[in-house]
Amino acid sequence: MSQSEQWEAVDAYFAAQLAPDDEGLRAALRDSEAAGLPEIAVSAPQGKLLHLLARIQGARTVLEIGTLGGYSTIWLARALPEDGRLVTLEYEPQRAEVAARNLARAGLDKVAEVRTGPALETLPRLADENPPPFDLVFIDADKANNAHYVEWALKLTRAGSVIVLDNVVRGGRVLDADSGAPDVQGTRAALDLIASHPRLDGTAVQTVGVKGWDGFALARVLA
Repeated sequence: MSQSEQWEAVDAYFAAQLAPDDEGLRAALRDSEAAGLPEIAVSAPQGKLLHLLARIQGARTVLEIGTLGGYSTIWLARALPEDGRLVTLEYEPQRAEVAARNLARAGLDKVAEVRTGPALETLPRLADENPPPFDLVFIDADKANNAHYVEWALKLTRAGSVIVLDNVVRGGRVLDADSGAPDVQGTRAALDLIASHPRLDGTAVQTVGVKGWDGFALARVLA
């Protein structure tokens, strides 16, 4: 068994033991695949981690930047109370439509709202609504704009809020400071911002599994 096969087998074991799926989650992945969406949703253990972070946080409001087919959205929305609110932002209209259907089938359309359009356009409109501060922000969109998304997360949160930034390892390419790849530069800029911003305290963790070699950054808003 190769190393990557071992990673996948361990993920499968963890998922079966600790993050079992159900029809809502299976259908979200099935319909996303049928619609031709890229297979880049979080894994089941990662989805369960997001769910637990929201529960530990006591989150009532969640902002997700990057919806895809709504798989991670379901995990997050299920952590919220009945009167909780999740706003998820998706650039591609087709993906947003798939996600909205998946959320409705999972019975979460009263909690989760999908907004369509470039996040750097929908975020200012969201801020203009003066919503209550979000307790948790999950960023999993185009990596070139990661630093901008972290900046917006700061504007829309409060002291004690948590920000999760996905896919920060980029298969190890994050080490290349001279890379011309927008995803690498955007990720490095976001990590620099987390490291230097007086309102943020954070770390980053590498992961392996069904999604290969990657990782996430976790930050707490201080003030």
